[in-house]
Amino acid sequence: MPTTDATNDLATSIECVLFDLDGTLIDTAPDFISVVNKLLAENHKEAISEQAIHQTVSDGARALVKLAFQIELDDENFAELHQRLLDLYEAELDSTAAQLYPGIGHLLSEFDRTGVKWGIVTNKPEKYTVKLLSNLGLLQQCKCIVCPDHVEHSKPHPEPLFLAMTQLNANPERTVYLGDHVRDVQAAKNAEVMAIAAAYGYIAPDNPPEEWYADFIVRESDQIIPLLNLLKFA
Repeated sequence: MPTTDATNDLATSIECVLFDLDGTLIDTAPDFISVVNKLLAENHKEAISEQAIHQTVSDGARALVKLAFQIELDDENFAELHQRLLDLYEAELDSTAAQLYPGIGHLLSEFDRTGVKWGIVTNKPEKYTVKLLSNLGLLQQCKCIVCPDHVEHSKPHPEPLFLAMTQLNANPERTVYLGDHVRDVQAAKNAEVMAIAAAYGYIAPDNPPEEWYADFIVRESDQIIPLLNLLKFA
């Protein structure tokens, strides 16, 4: 049930908030932990640690295959393993264990209440993004979804953010982008919008958010509203 604590109410002059998906808006790691280890079992390999998978999710399915099988893209088995992982993931979404990060549900409700526009800009292909959001009951609530299918260049190129802002008729000067990967910060900088690093996401130990040159870092997802409330414009 939404809290009535005034510190959790949104009062900002930010007009548009864009999110990366995996590791920022939604904790999707449980699904990937399941399917990576299913794929390993199919190939008579031992399971790998949840932590290793967790830290790799934001790098995408190819990175997960590389991690799990210790092979490179040019390996003769790579394409088949990659496609099988995607097939397993699509099936996993039917009973997804993914969920919004703490406080995000209230945040989205506050966006609806105050009229702040919000959307998703992700490197996750459209069919998986739409299925995930639909199964979590978020598809109709989200005002804009930009996937690699919709653009010529993916993040860190600014094109996906430009497209999202065009669709939402958003002012870049009052738009922020949150993401848990350095490419998200780079995309925000390239699009000249405020960059917020989601340090609660899928962060590899050798790529700390402090080195991404984000405008702000949030350590917990429920810190987003207090941060946005600090962002005031004349």
